[in-house]
Amino acid sequence: MENADHASEVPEESAPIPLTEPAGGTPPVISDVAALREACDLLAAGSGSIAVDTERASGYRYWPKAYLVQVRREGAGTFLIDPIPLRDELKPLAEVLSGAEWVLHAASQDLPCLAELDLRPPSLFDTELAGRLAGYERVALGTLVEMLLGYQLEKGHSAADWSKRPLPTDWLNYAALDVELLVPLRDKLEAELSAQGKLDWARQEFEAVRTAPPPAPRAEPWRRTSGIHKIRTAKGLAAVRALWEARDEQARKRDRAPSRVLPDSAIINAVLADPRTSADLQALPVFGGRVQRRYTNNWLRHLQAARMLPASELPSPSVSNDGPPPPNRWADKDPDAAARLAAARAALTSLAEHHRLPVENLLLPDLLRRTCWRPPEDRSPEGVAQVLRENGARPWQVELTAAEISKALHATA
Repeated sequence: MENADHASEVPEESAPIPLTEPAGGTPPVISDVAALREACDLLAAGSGSIAVDTERASGYRYWPKAYLVQVRREGAGTFLIDPIPLRDELKPLAEVLSGAEWVLHAASQDLPCLAELDLRPPSLFDTELAGRLAGYERVALGTLVEMLLGYQLEKGHSAADWSKRPLPTDWLNYAALDVELLVPLRDKLEAELSAQGKLDWARQEFEAVRTAPPPAPRAEPWRRTSGIHKIRTAKGLAAVRALWEARDEQARKRDRAPSRVLPDSAIINAVLADPRTSADLQALPVFGGRVQRRYTNNWLRHLQAARMLPASELPSPSVSNDGPPPPNRWADKDPDAAARLAAARAALTSLAEHHRLPVENLLLPDLLRRTCWRPPEDRSPEGVAQVLRENGARPWQVELTAAEISKALHATA
């Protein structure tokens, strides 16, 4: 299953070469234990880093699980693994993958669903993050491959329903191509980061991504319903919450994306219309459809329950937030804090431009805002450095920004 190395053929100063299928042809999908063990033996005999990617069914399924895992290694080739029938049989793959650096693009998107399969990297190189730190404005995989390796990847199936079986051949080619050139791309980016003196920064960022804990559950996720700004009353917000939670329960049970159970727009329309009967609800867009009519009584029941809530159980019209207010309100609430933030932003923007970095990679904007809104008692560079470290900033970020933020914290309106 050995593939020819595309990267060795890269032309200089010529139009990018389109790639529509892997160099070694379309790999078969591995869905049984025997084929998986054979693939793992070949991967173990290969050399160097291992390119890894996943395909999910976002927008189709409720759970963000992997429906395809792609791996590639020099000397072994590319393998497409179906984790659904092999869910409890992936230990051989975990053992192989535990012995080498993983190369992923936008690793934070793939690592959670890989961790659900007990697949965790011992070390990591993230080509998207590397591209950002190297100063590239556009860091999509296809863009970086075209700029640095001279190839044009076939794209177009990233938003497909990867839970579909069997998977079409053109989808499999797309999936295989996503790992075809990841390791050559990694090597190019590593060389560039080294030349810019940023390789240690990148390694710190990769390790932060690799070891990041799962995100905390979002408080009041129903407040993110699109169009909720149209709802002005606490009773209306209670109705949005009721429909959102009913939809989420149904989506979870059916393993369908919530938007496919009931679109956000339908929730907002129902709350604004405040229907009292089945006919009223079915007269609204979406609710009159053949499938939705089966659930009319369910939606009505939750709307009625929201109407009957006592005032003590109604949601607050304002969003609860333990952080600072939006920056555009700082000048009115605390002019000195606004001055501190303006000075800090200007200093970090200058630093980011000097080092050819996105300013958000230099320091998380939320951390900067919190530090400027409620600065530490010790505003010296050492005091600021301690606050930044305690809140997750990496050593390279602290070294670059602490002194500049310390100066900014002394600014007044």
